[in-house]
This record gives sequence, C-alpha cells and structure tokens, in this order.
Amino acid sequence: MVTKEQAEKRIEELRKLIRHHNYLYYVLNKPEISDAQYDKLMNELKELESKFPELITPDSPTQRVGAPPAEQFETVKHVRPMLSLDTAMEKEEIKKFDERVKRELGIDDVEYVAEPKLDGLSVELIYEHGKLVMGSTRGDGINGENVTENIKTIRAVPLVLRSEEIPVPDVLAVRGEVIMHIDDFEELNKKLIEKGEQPMANPRNGAAGSLRRLDPRETAERPLDIFFYEIMDIRGYDGINTQWKALQSLKKWGLKVNPLVRKCREIEEAIEYHEEMAEKRDRLSYEIDGIVIKVNRFDYQEKLGVKSRSPRWAIAYKFPPREEVTEIVDIVVQVGRTGTLTPVALLKPVDVKGVTVSRATLHNQDFIDQMDIRIGDTVKVARAGDVIPEVVAVLKEKRTGREKKFHIPDKCPVCGSDVVKDGAFYRCTGGLSCPAQLKRAITHFASKGAMDIEGLGGKTVDMMVDSGLIKGVSDLYFIKKEDLLKLPRFAEKSADNLLNAIEESKNRSLARFIYALGIPNVGEHVARLLAKKFGSLENLMKASREDLLSIYEIGPEIAENVVAFFREKHNLDEIEKMRQAGVRATTAVEKKEEGGPLQGKTFVFTGALQNFSRDEAKAIVEELGGRASSSVSKSTDYVVVGKNPGSKYEKAKKLEVKIITEEEFMEMVGK
Repeated sequence: MVTKEQAEKRIEELRKLIRHHNYLYYVLNKPEISDAQYDKLMNELKELESKFPELITPDSPTQRVGAPPAEQFETVKHVRPMLSLDTAMEKEEIKKFDERVKRELGIDDVEYVAEPKLDGLSVELIYEHGKLVMGSTRGDGINGENVTENIKTIRAVPLVLRSEEIPVPDVLAVRGEVIMHIDDFEELNKKLIEKGEQPMANPRNGAAGSLRRLDPRETAERPLDIFFYEIMDIRGYDGINTQWKALQSLKKWGLKVNPLVRKCREIEEAIEYHEEMAEKRDRLSYEIDGIVIKVNRFDYQEKLGVKSRSPRWAIAYKFPPREEVTEIVDIVVQVGRTGTLTPVALLKPVDVKGVTVSRATLHNQDFIDQMDIRIGDTVKVARAGDVIPEVVAVLKEKRTGREKKFHIPDKCPVCGSDVVKDGAFYRCTGGLSCPAQLKRAITHFASKGAMDIEGLGGKTVDMMVDSGLIKGVSDLYFIKKEDLLKLPRFAEKSADNLLNAIEESKNRSLARFIYALGIPNVGEHVARLLAKKFGSLENLMKASREDLLSIYEIGPEIAENVVAFFREKHNLDEIEKMRQAGVRATTAVEKKEEGGPLQGKTFVFTGALQNFSRDEAKAIVEELGGRASSSVSKSTDYVVVGKNPGSKYEKAKKLEVKIITEEEFMEMVGK
C-alpha cells in the first residue's frame, strides 16, 4: 500500500511531468512521449488522487473539467481595457500610419512586431504566483464574462506557469485568442448536423459558442486552441520592455505564442510580411483575416498613447474579404441517398476567391428560419473552409418586399411521396422507389470503397434508372448484355467490361458489402467494425440494439439505424435477391487485416496521387491491417504526400509526423 507521504511525493512528480509534456506538445510542438505514455501518467495521477482526495488541488492537470454547469456567467472587469484596433486595407494607409508614428515620436526609424490577426474570440487570463485564477471574454472591452472553468478545459492553457527559464511574476494578466482549427470546425459541424443540431456558421462562431457553454463539460468536448499575444499587466518581474521580449517571455512561461510572429526593422518589412501571410493564409490550419502591426518598444507605445477605443501604436492590416455579395435566384431541394431533403440556394453566379459559385447549401429548414433566408434576398456568400459555398449573412436592408419565404415541401419533389420530419431534417418516405434515392444508392453501392464496380458511374446509373432497366440495387446482378446494348454509348466491349466488373464484385468482403448497403451513418470504418464483430451477414441481420452497443465506437444512433435497416422488408428482399444472384460477401479482407504488415499504423493522404485514387490507396492500407484517416494528429504514423499537398502537409510538419512520398508508400506496400 502507498502511504499518504509517498502518494504526495509521487503526485507532485506526476504533475510536474504532465505539465512539462503539455509544454512540449502545445507550446513547442515537440512531443517527447507517445499518447499512450502520456495517458499512463495521467491515469496514475487520477488513481492516486482518487485514493487521497485530500491531496487534489485546483491546479492539478486532472481538474480541467470538474465544475458544475453555471446558471449564467458572472461579469468581471478587465485589469485594463481590451481595446480594438484601427484597420487598414491598403498599403498607403500603412505607410501613413508609419509616417504619423515617426512624426509623433520625432525619430526616423521605428521597429515593429508583425503578428497574424487571428479570427477567434479574445480572452483575458490572470495568473497569481503562477496559478490561473481568472479567465474572461473580451465583452465590451471594459467588462467581460467570467469563463474560468471553460478556459481551463483548453489543453493549450497552462493551469500553472513554468518557472524553469525565467521567474514567474507575482501577477500576470495576458490577452489571447481562442480559436478553432478549420478541420476541427468542419468535423464538429458534421457531428452537429448528424445529431440534428444547428451547425456553426464559421470557425470563429464555433470558438465563441463553444467557450460560452454554461456547462464546462460541453466546452471540454469542443476542439479549442489558443494563442497568446499581449501582456495586459505584470507585477513582480522586470525586464520586459518590448513586444518582442513579451512574446518570448510568454513562451518561456508555457503560454502558446504564434510561431509566425516576426520582428520588422521598418514598415516595408511589415508590408512584405502582410503579402507573405496573404499568400500563406490558405495553407494555415486556422483562419486569419490580416496581420497586426505593433510598435515594438513599450516606451514608444506609452508616448504614442491610446484613443478612446484603440491604441495609436498598433494597426490591423486586413486581407481582401473572401465573402462576396450576390442574390438568391431560387431555393431548390436535393434528395440524398438516405432520403434527406437538403435545401440549396441557386445564386446569381459570383466569384469567391477564384471560384465561380452558383449554388450554396442551406443545411436544413432550421438554418433557413434562423437566418430568415428568402428567395430573392441579397446575401453574402463564403466558402466554408475555403471549399463548400454557404450563405453567411442576409442583407435585409436591401429587401424590396418581393422576396418569398421558403419551406421544405410536404411531398418529395422527385417521387411525390410524403415527407416526414426527422429531428432537424426532413426525409422522403419513398425509399428506393424514389428515383433520386435509388440513383444515389446504386452509385454508392458501386463506389470504390463499396463494391467497386468499375464503369458504373453516375451517368450510366442515370440511364439505367431512367430507362427502367434497374428498379432496385439487386437488379444490377440480373442485367443482360442485350439490355446494355440498347442504352446510348454502349457497344460490345463496354457492355462486356461492365458485366465482368459486376460479376467480379460478387466476391467483395463483408465489410465492403455492409458499407455498400448504405445504412445511415455506417461508413467504411463502422462497416469494418461490424464485419469483425459478427463475422457474417446473417449474424449482423439478427443483431439486437444491445449487441451493437457492446461494440466500442458504436453509439445509440448507429445501433438504431442498423436494426431499423434490417427490419425493413424491402431491404431484406434486395439482399435475398443479391444472394440468389451469387453475391457472397466473404470475410477474406477482414482476415487479411489481422496482423497485416501495416497493423496498427495510421496513414493520411494529401495532394494528388499519380498511381492510385485516394480511395484505392486507403483500401490498400486497410487491407494490410492499417488505418486510413482523413485528418492529421500526433497519433498519425505517416502522411503520404502527392502533388500540390494541402494543409495536412503543413500540419504534419508542425506535428513532426513522418512524411513520405507516393513512391515510398508503394515500396512499403509492395506495389
């Protein structure tokens, strides 16, 4: 048995170790231990604290989440006003700022510090004797909301400052920006939409909304990050007399500072920095909307002073806006593979960051109602994560009175079946009798990750369904050559090739077949879990909700979807017809996965591959026992880089994940 004295000593050792590794990971981006080793330290600390609860302290790494939900946030006053910044859009405005600074200081040369202007939520953190005692939002700049318990859930926020390199001040008040990375924001929105909840408009709203949850446990589940950039107050420590020294000191105390900050000898260097960051902006993992230029020396800052709402020694040099203004010509409804009706805005074409946008998703009826979007509205359009076009604002002041409200129809626009509300979404009840669902179901069934029927693309599927050749997925396996030859663009060879591909698909793995069925929320990964657990389609079809919930990673929603799918007579009839046609759904690949040469290794692909499609490369990894992921994290083993890699490549470099070429990957898998 461990004595209290022994436990106290070990607890302090563990806390120090965990804080050290947090600093290496979050501040320096140079982790020294694996996730498993880190978790082992944390679990040991939790176990000792549970045995000796009297030794738990508020600054322990285990206490990031523990406070009960608040009824409302307390208002607190900042140590000094959190000012906003004057902004400039043109180079000449920056030069005029520099001229004014030099004129008022009476000098010819001024050194500046340039920093990325983060698009997040400003917060103030106060440390006393190195321990976090308060965290608050910017609010009106004078007063903010006390969100201390929520701030503590952000892993990049140290609960205790480091004192290894320089002494910790008696009091330190710092300003930082809470952000949400673009990949994390898109993943969060995907989960919110799957739950039927309202998606966030953009990463900034995602960060602000997450930090202001009344229950800290909910904030803890949101992927928030933070960068610190300003000392608001400091007592008990001298020697910091410039913004550059302030940033270096913050980093030594364990407070995360943006690695892209730069000291500029003159304003021209700051202007060059702006151009460089504008070019780099699209490759960053987070949103920035410009740069901030600050006079470096604090005595110069003091001499220049402040205006009522902004300092005279700093300016924000913004990037050109990515949002564009256009008009909603109409709103139409798309019917998805699972029957979900999605409203889509048809726009007067507009160029958004080099891409002509004529359509934008409106997510669901709740989104339309909340933003009060109408046909004929003038709107601002952006590309979420610089990819998906979406309406981000309605310019209601431009309304003429001729705009029309929109509501999801009661009948499916494709097949005329009844439409029912399912959470935040509306669904067509027509099932596979609805041509829209049938077409998408067949296209999905034949896709690379599913039954991989080469030559059965969207246009071919449209022809087959529109001509009446196919009325269900199972009809694929009963097509005759003479039927194909009646369709446009089919000749002897193309008909033979498609029939051979359909025949070959009869021997796909059980996991692929499960995924091909199109069960809602059952993707490739979940399909493999089900195949591995149940071993045969018969066993899966008989599985109860409780059987499914016993599988790690499968929750109530997926379990209910699987049970409901195999309860539907039409689905059972389709499966039986495919069996009669010789579809076997073997378990060959699942057996091959066990103990494969890539067992336990996680791969991420970025850029254009020359020898495989992305789906083919992922399939190779999974068949050899590895895992293919869509996002880079510190647990990623390899990032495979093709031509013109995206932000995943930058993130891999930042996290020091091993990067390999496509040729090295081919050698690894024996291709």
